[in-house]
Amino acid sequence: MLKEFKAFIMRGNVLDLAVAVIIGAAFGKIVTSLTEDVLMPLIGKVFGGLDFSSYFVILAPEKVPAALQGSTDYAALKKAGVPLLGYGEFVTQAVNFLIVAFIIFLIVRGVNKAMAFGKRHDEPVAAAPDPADVVLLREILAELKRKP
Repeated sequence: MLKEFKAFIMRGNVLDLAVAVIIGAAFGKIVTSLTEDVLMPLIGKVFGGLDFSSYFVILAPEKVPAALQGSTDYAALKKAGVPLLGYGEFVTQAVNFLIVAFIIFLIVRGVNKAMAFGKRHDEPVAAAPDPADVVLLREILAELKRKP
């Protein structure tokens, strides 16, 4: 069983997937930082100093602890277990997703262009040689045409 497990792990697809997951996690942290620390503050500034992370609706005001009454600290309310509808956080995550999707699109597009770079479309593609049986049939036909 251990031998089969080792063979499974060492297959190319599993290793490729593991590398992709690790790189994806690191890339996700970079995109999250870009979104939360650079883009969302800029977007907030454009829209009048809005901070999207603090946009939420308290779903059960009676569950807000006395110490947090009137608080606009999303993280503190969430940590206290208050039911919240954090649409500002959703907007941040949606922007995060769009950035990741766009960057992946650019990477795939670049790889496709790099793979097509070596191929020239203006040069005619050489025709594949005919199979041996087709050549033999043509010789037989030519021989039959020559005989009266």
